[in-house]
Amino acid sequence: MKEELKQLELDGSARIAEASDLKSLEEVRVAYLGRKGRITEILKGLGSASPEDRRSLGQMANLLKDQFAQRIDARKTELEAALREQKAQEQRVDMSLPGRAVPPGHVHVLNQIADEISDIFIQMGFQLALGPDVETEYYNFDALNTPDDHPARDSHDTFFVKPGVVLRTQTSPVQIRVMEQTRPPVAVIAPGRVYRVDLDATHSPMFVQMEGLLVDKGITFSDLKGTLMHFIHSFFGPDIQVRFRPHFFPFTEPSAEVDILWTARDRHTGEVKSKWLEILGCGMVHPEVFKNVSYDYEEYSGYAFGLGIDRIAMVRHGISSITHLYENDMRFLEQF
Repeated sequence: MKEELKQLELDGSARIAEASDLKSLEEVRVAYLGRKGRITEILKGLGSASPEDRRSLGQMANLLKDQFAQRIDARKTELEAALREQKAQEQRVDMSLPGRAVPPGHVHVLNQIADEISDIFIQMGFQLALGPDVETEYYNFDALNTPDDHPARDSHDTFFVKPGVVLRTQTSPVQIRVMEQTRPPVAVIAPGRVYRVDLDATHSPMFVQMEGLLVDKGITFSDLKGTLMHFIHSFFGPDIQVRFRPHFFPFTEPSAEVDILWTARDRHTGEVKSKWLEILGCGMVHPEVFKNVSYDYEEYSGYAFGLGIDRIAMVRHGISSITHLYENDMRFLEQF
């Protein structure tokens, strides 16, 4: 049995050294050290040896078992290191190759327009105000002097979240929230998303508005007109033609809509022609609105206006359909 152990040491050592990968090394380990391995079988057979040989053979077999385990562990470490090196070479990055260009991001065209408009009004002394997209009917309609039977309160015009709660149809509720918390003078603009049940080339179920409000002593319609003319000439240029048309809004009196004379190519005929395009609504704040926020309408007066960021973006860039602004088509967005 001693000769067998010596030969086993030679054979096993050679197989461990020759193992070229982790799989073959594991096969060697099982062949010699596994539950049915050759050394394990020798240790189990020591009971048949003479008492004199049993001790020395047991020591030889256990020593050989420990040596094989150490050599297998050492060989495993070598093979794992070689495998890591091989993978590193396969995944090596050639630093001399040019890098992949990452296209720079940019501000969405709607935000570009909103920022530009905001800057004009902020330079005139207006401050920024924000309000929630989900509003109660009180802030969206009641406080703005909108009667219960007004068509805007029907489900075919307004998205109802639940009874008494809507997705705001305009940014005007911000007026009420600001005036509830602020005493005059007040001068704010309120950009934000609004929602209406409407969809075609110039209307979207969600679009972006900007509300403006100024309240102080002695404010007149002339102040409103002067503010809006300054904005329009600053944004569209000094040569743009403008007209004010009488209109009706529940929360302003008197009220008006403002048009600009816009020259564009007809998307159906290709003909270049000029036409009047409405860009905003405005008016003097209705006394009933002042009552709802506990302002003395005999002491204070004010004006309000609301403009559509989407439509102004369409005018500025000649965009034919409002849906392009919300489709996230990079071919369209990269133009801006």
